[in-house]
Amino acid sequence: MQIVLASQSPSRRMILRSAGVEPLIHPAHVDEDAIIASLAGASPQEIVSQLALAKARAVAPNFPDQVTIGGDSMLLIDETLQGKPHTVEETIRRWQQQRGKTAQLITGHCVIWQDQEIIEASSTTIHFAEASDADINAYAASGEPLECAGAFTLEALGGWFIDSIEGDPSSVIGLSLPVVRRALYQCGFNISDFWGATPTSVS
Repeated sequence: MQIVLASQSPSRRMILRSAGVEPLIHPAHVDEDAIIASLAGASPQEIVSQLALAKARAVAPNFPDQVTIGGDSMLLIDETLQGKPHTVEETIRRWQQQRGKTAQLITGHCVIWQDQEIIEASSTTIHFAEASDADINAYAASGEPLECAGAFTLEALGGWFIDSIEGDPSSVIGLSLPVVRRALYQCGFNISDFWGATPTSVS
């Protein structure tokens, strides 16, 4: 038995590996913009949850005898939901907006096992530091935050610019271990069932 991670996120993979699980990697390919557009008026939690569901559903049929996990994270700041910045310029703009502020990092999860689909969103409060212009520019130029929800990481360079968090650190990194634990228990598994699984990668 293995966990199939429907994501190419190195942070989500790192969380599972550091927690004793070697996931089978099978990135999902879904039209995130179309999904978000179809959810006009939905809550931020519902949006990230539906994105996680779409990713898990795109991958799970390929692995009917394994557990599939889909995830998605977005930052809610100034009543606006933001995903990955993708460019240096957008990263700089966002950091100029969010430094010194408090925001919510919302992560949606979907765990699929056979005919069960367990969906849950977690929310963690992020207190951003008053980062200097020079550090914002250097951080953006490093490339690290370009493909990260909220334009930051907690576990690497971005950790310098996070004053504190309130909530689950693993959720901020990309996958909440408590949420996944509850889902696996609901499916009838123990967490230790997945420790030490053989590494596999699927492109």
